[in-house]
Amino acid sequence: MSGERILVVDDSAQMRDFMANVVLQGEGYRVDTARNGTEGLAAALASPPDLIITDLSMPDMSGLEMLQALREQGSRVPAILMTAEGSEDLAVQALRLGVMDYFIKPFDPEAMVEAVSRVLQASRIGSVRTGVPDQRRLQALNTLIAVGKSITSLLDVEQILSRVVEAAVYLSEAEEGVLMLVDPETGDLYVRAEKNLTDGLRNMRLRVQDSLAGQVIRTGEPLLVSGEGMQQIKTRYLVRSLLYVPLKIKDRVLGVLGLHNRASDRTFSREDVALMIALADYAAITIVNAHLYTTAENERARLARIFSQAEDAMLAVDEHDRIVLCNPAAEQLLEALPEGVNPIGRPLREFTRNESLLALFDGARLQELVQGEVELEDERTYNARVVTVENIGRVAVMHDITYLKERDRVKTELLEMVSHQVRSPLTAILSYIELLMRTGDLNEQQLEFAGQVRHNVRLITETIRDLLDLGKIEAGLDREREPVSLHEVAAYAVDALRDRALNRNQTLVYEGGDPTAMVLGNPVRLRQVFVNLIDNAIKYTPTGGKIYVELFGEGEQVIARVTDTGIGIPLEDQPRIFDKFYRAGDVADSYDGTGLGLSIVKSIVEAHGGRIWLDSRVGRGTTFTIVLPGYDPQVEPVAARPRQGARRG
Repeated sequence: MSGERILVVDDSAQMRDFMANVVLQGEGYRVDTARNGTEGLAAALASPPDLIITDLSMPDMSGLEMLQALREQGSRVPAILMTAEGSEDLAVQALRLGVMDYFIKPFDPEAMVEAVSRVLQASRIGSVRTGVPDQRRLQALNTLIAVGKSITSLLDVEQILSRVVEAAVYLSEAEEGVLMLVDPETGDLYVRAEKNLTDGLRNMRLRVQDSLAGQVIRTGEPLLVSGEGMQQIKTRYLVRSLLYVPLKIKDRVLGVLGLHNRASDRTFSREDVALMIALADYAAITIVNAHLYTTAENERARLARIFSQAEDAMLAVDEHDRIVLCNPAAEQLLEALPEGVNPIGRPLREFTRNESLLALFDGARLQELVQGEVELEDERTYNARVVTVENIGRVAVMHDITYLKERDRVKTELLEMVSHQVRSPLTAILSYIELLMRTGDLNEQQLEFAGQVRHNVRLITETIRDLLDLGKIEAGLDREREPVSLHEVAAYAVDALRDRALNRNQTLVYEGGDPTAMVLGNPVRLRQVFVNLIDNAIKYTPTGGKIYVELFGEGEQVIARVTDTGIGIPLEDQPRIFDKFYRAGDVADSYDGTGLGLSIVKSIVEAHGGRIWLDSRVGRGTTFTIVLPGYDPQVEPVAARPRQGARRG
């Protein structure tokens, strides 16, 4: 039903506008407003509305004082109260003055719309009494408050629903009470809670299509039947009077709360309708809350099982560095954790002095993701990632890589041993070849063969050198970091290779940016990055081509580019160009190389917390772009953290 008049009384023009033009707009109501209690009292007496929505605290006359004055004038208009603070005493006082609901600001507009519809519906059906209550009315108010309290204090949905049915029977003095829900699988109604039903009816099921209770489900409206003869609830089950109200959440009807009188001729009053609607609302809230709680508990238990059984250590701290999550694997990393002591809620520094771990958590205050290694006193090593998670804090996931570090150590030792064992005979071979070529009397073919041997010996030597370099970089043996001018590093590499470019009639141009642009890194390894990239550019650029080296700062990053006008890299080869020993098919037979140079470059860049990618077109050249985190000497440095680099091209 639409067209009811609603009077909104509030001393805030913003709130009056919000209620009239946002909350109630489009609902079909006629809305009047008043600026204070005095004005609201006059408006309600002059033209009684169907519902009053009033603020509690207003100058001169409060909302409750206005309602009290209306009651003294004989007005029985139902009301909804808005207040900044709620309490049980206020609820009792408000209910005694005819307030059917009250909202604590700020409130959900949809909840207010539902409350308005519910109160007006109860007023239409039950002619809600709002005068000074008698003893039974006070009992009803106290019972409603008690049931409302149980929803917030109990988690047992069966106990709460049983209490709702008992309260309904008690307040209405009915012979029987029943709460039925819709079975989501069959669509039938089944008994969820009852009071005084006979044994044979506690398991009854009713079809929604052809039952009185089903009518309430279909229409969403209360059903009151009294003094119309015997009514059939189920086969051979007759009642003299009944009252059914829907359990509704928004537009969804979950079930029915019902009252029966089988032997007594007593009919249900319209006041009983209003009380039942209030109890049905409690029941609907309980069912929804129980479903949400069960879902949340199941999810929490599932996550707890995953969390507790994970082999990786998971540790989380809040903004004050107090531990909020710590799985069993992480507890083993905490150095000062006595057996049986729960670290949750206590400072992280109380249980560990590991500076690398603490530095990662500190670094996560400034960055969304921080990654690095954590070494323990027992020589274990963990790869740790620390991320910021909303409403939790900073979460670290740490994976034990001790065995990987050991494998890297063994690999490095093996490479060094092989290098030592192989370099000596290679040196001897190279020496004999040089002597052989100096002795003379070799024909042209013999000189060519000797030259091939010398070339391949040098290629093997370069491969061994590159393998050793790559092994050291991947094993993290070059961890020393210092403030480095990337401008000086790039200029050194350009100067070192300028003669080689001139010998090929190539133009090598360095376009340096801010010479004060600094990074935190290893100068030897960073120099190797530029040397490898420029050397590649010279090698794969035809005579007369151009190579450009650029360097500039952008925000908190330093960006370098090496661009050539060379042969380019086919699109199908670009995704693998940084792989070890990979060489594009169109150059493998025409150009010398080990296939390790770009792998070394990528490993060095990522070890410095940077990333590298390429843009290339066949026949038009290639550009390698490097992005490294800048270094500000005014900010306390955080150790460089390797991360997976992005690839483009």
